[in-house]
Amino acid sequence: MKYAFSTLGVPGMPLRDVVRLANSTGYDGVELRAHPEEPVHPAIGAEERADVVERFDAAGVRILAVAGYARVASPGEDEPVHQELRALLALARDLGAPYVRVFPGGGDEQDQEEADAVAARRLGLAAETAADMGVRILLETHDSHRTGAAAARVLGPVGHKNVGALWDVMHTWLGGEAPAAAHAVLAPHLGYTQVKDIASADDTTPLALGAGVLPLEECVRLLDDDAWVCWEYEKRWYPDAADLPGMLAAGREYLEHARTGR
Repeated sequence: MKYAFSTLGVPGMPLRDVVRLANSTGYDGVELRAHPEEPVHPAIGAEERADVVERFDAAGVRILAVAGYARVASPGEDEPVHQELRALLALARDLGAPYVRVFPGGGDEQDQEEADAVAARRLGLAAETAADMGVRILLETHDSHRTGAAAARVLGPVGHKNVGALWDVMHTWLGGEAPAAAHAVLAPHLGYTQVKDIASADDTTPLALGAGVLPLEECVRLLDDDAWVCWEYEKRWYPDAADLPGMLAAGREYLEHARTGR
């Protein structure tokens, strides 16, 4: 199993420090939050992209994914979403990242069938672009489609190898879906898995892995031996939460023990 962490947990941290942190704590990769608040986002130029690649390659750290904010089920015209997807895919291609993360983002005014159809249409249209760029789009279990069953309603009709799923274990749990049930429907589509921990359904302030209520051991043991697991610690949204860097090494050890039972 390979381990990554998201830069959502270290908001604004310079890339040299992100790479150094991954190396010093034994992480194989990093999920890069692709937002203008961060060093890496679709608006950076070719020279900056090349510098990012050089930094990570020199350290032997993999850029696992570009975590974008495109909302593929959102109401409105398709073209702005397609433009956002193309920009994220191009960034991932240039960085050598195998995955782009997107959200469902369905609106309250949509019924389930409409949101499913909009997301499937947009992802289907983007699939060939993703294939041409050698990148896979992953729909995260989140917001309007927080369970594995909901994500699978979109991914099944798309039916393309360059469109898959990102399993955020908190959201499937909050949606009332057992880990085995979530994994069963997501497994044919799964790119990688995001883990985190929280105190309760009513308090989602991030905690150290194993310190909260999420069934992390059960989730991790369902995954393949060569799976990627990414710790998404939501420090950006909870600035008063404990700092992530000092917890990373222990978090990796926790995941290894969860996987093996030792």
